[in-house]
Amino acid sequence: MSVDSPHDVVPEALPQGRVLAISSNKGGVGKTTVATNLAIYLRALHEELAILVFSLDDQGVIERMFGFEGEPVGEGNVKHGWAERSLERLIHMGQYGVHYVPSAPDTSLLKARAEDPETLRRILDHTEWPGLVIVDTKSDLEALTRNALHAADRVIVPVADWTSLDEAAKVFTILERAGRAKRAKALVTLVDRRTHVEATGEELSHRLREEIQNRGWQLYDTSLSRSPRVEALNSETGRPLSVLHYARGTSVHRELRALAEEVARDLGIATASRIGARPETSRATGPSRPVIGGIKAALLRGLGRG
Repeated sequence: MSVDSPHDVVPEALPQGRVLAISSNKGGVGKTTVATNLAIYLRALHEELAILVFSLDDQGVIERMFGFEGEPVGEGNVKHGWAERSLERLIHMGQYGVHYVPSAPDTSLLKARAEDPETLRRILDHTEWPGLVIVDTKSDLEALTRNALHAADRVIVPVADWTSLDEAAKVFTILERAGRAKRAKALVTLVDRRTHVEATGEELSHRLREEIQNRGWQLYDTSLSRSPRVEALNSETGRPLSVLHYARGTSVHRELRALAEEVARDLGIATASRIGARPETSRATGPSRPVIGGIKAALLRGLGRG
């Protein structure tokens, strides 16, 4: 399961068992927003692709975002999957057509079982998920995060400011020591066009991109803008809301689609050619369970708006 070269793409075929991790040693860079919304956008663009998302954090964002309202998630969570060496029995079908595994409310036991950085890779091998697995990590570089880095075919490293850039270097170093340096790719996030470097007057996001390239790191063409509207989606209610559905007309809506397309190419996922095709139906209807056709319609309606 290697995508060391982002150009090794098989356009017609969906990959089996690809793993995407989002990692930053600094909080507040949009890591979980990227992980959860990429899952939704990729599912919209590639309805044949089975997507599984889970977190090695203990904040409970995954189940709050993807769990159906009123449906108990049961007692099983990532901790049980770690003990059983497979996530298979813990996988739930969630909103937006995305599958998920509930988060462990306490990660201390997980950390104790994660000293071997190859543990998660073996768990995912045993799980045999047929599509894409997205792993959201805690804002640290401890044992659980290192497991995600070792398991991933592609690691997205969000960079929002100079501090997070310096922290990103630690992720690249870990992967380099493991012989996986080419699997990491930086993503500039929370871009505010009004923020400039005081000494030069240069826009901060441009300076960050230049420095990333100077360090020889891979970098996504797409950057994600800071958006109060998007930030409100994660804080106004107990359930985080999808950018695809609830932030139409924002720059982030368009940028996340562009990022999803870049990530799909990275991972060898077929080029999105089915947008606008006849949508699949779903067993669920109503605002809490949008069908796949509704996802595609939301994606299309958001294009071309300012």
